Amino acid sequence: MASFSELGIEKSYIKALKELGINIPTEIQEKTIPVLLENQTDFIGLAQTGTGKTAAFGLPILHHIDTSEPAIQALILAPTRELAQQIKKQLFKLTKYIDDKIFVEAVYGGEKIDRQINNLNRTTHIVVATPGRLIDLIERGDVNLKSLKTLVLDEADEMLSMGFKQELNRILKYTGKAKKTWLFSATMPEEILQIIKKYMSPKAVKIEVNKNALVNANITHQFIKTSIKEKVNIIVDYLQSHSEERGIIFCRTKRGTQNLTEVLKEEGFSVGALEGDMQQKERDKVMRAFKNKSLQVLISTDVSARGIDVSSLAFVIHHQLPEQLDYYTHRSGRTARAGKRGFSVALVLPYEMDRVREIESKLGIKFREVKM
Repeated sequence: MASFSELGIEKSYIKALKELGINIPTEIQEKTIPVLLENQTDFIGLAQTGTGKTAAFGLPILHHIDTSEPAIQALILAPTRELAQQIKKQLFKLTKYIDDKIFVEAVYGGEKIDRQINNLNRTTHIVVATPGRLIDLIERGDVNLKSLKTLVLDEADEMLSMGFKQELNRILKYTGKAKKTWLFSATMPEEILQIIKKYMSPKAVKIEVNKNALVNANITHQFIKTSIKEKVNIIVDYLQSHSEERGIIFCRTKRGTQNLTEVLKEEGFSVGALEGDMQQKERDKVMRAFKNKSLQVLISTDVSARGIDVSSLAFVIHHQLPEQLDYYTHRSGRTARAGKRGFSVALVLPYEMDRVREIESKLGIKFREVKM
């Protein structure tokens, strides 16, 4: 394995990485950083979340910033406000020991646009943005991307599955041909292949990590056969026997999420809900409580859990199996992050066994039955 310095990373960044507890490059970092430091190319990276992608593209971007030019030189698009905040935070931490200051701003919905415009009026080298808010700023003429050298699409498949297709197309058109585009995605649906064909060089370098593992190999997949009536009792038993551990329970609907949260609160568990109709303030409050461990369990719909990155989650419970295969990958991938192990537990009705077998064959995983 190469070290960060062998990959070409400057000493001041290595010092910051050490402070963050990052000493050895992950597979995506080792394969990606040397290519992106050269920066002469469009790039496609296939990698799951939790593999260290942010540093894989973040370090090369920081190395390429010309601090004598007070213009936006890199733009990073992310599907959710949480992920945008997280990327900004990590870039900020990485720049702790460098000589010249690199300024990073994050812009996203759910916060006053005027404040973000004021921030962008100061010197800004890197903008991290969600697609919707960026389009608003572009249309108002409040973000100047004339000096843009690099555009990063992070979690491109999530951006598309959240309905940002039009926005992505507009941003790619608007940012012109002079820039390099780096695209990262966990899956490669048809819509992503179209974007690659339309907006990226046919010579783009492509790197895949854990090519055969669509799902993180550190996850143990289990199912429990149950009836609709019994589901709540099984979840209660599971949480009682794992009272020292934290996790996420996924429901298909907003209503299901709210109902299950109420029932578990009455049973005395420390749980919080994330669902589509929540105000951003409420959502932030729940996420803060979950991150600082005052909540043991988060109950969420698929879309609401996008971009959540909380380390050391021991389990994910599927109150119902998801409708789409991609969702199983995204759900289960919330556990077993950064090399840790985790459990993905599906509550299955007798007639859903065919669906379990289908998930197994399509994702190349094996479920074990557990009796409660």
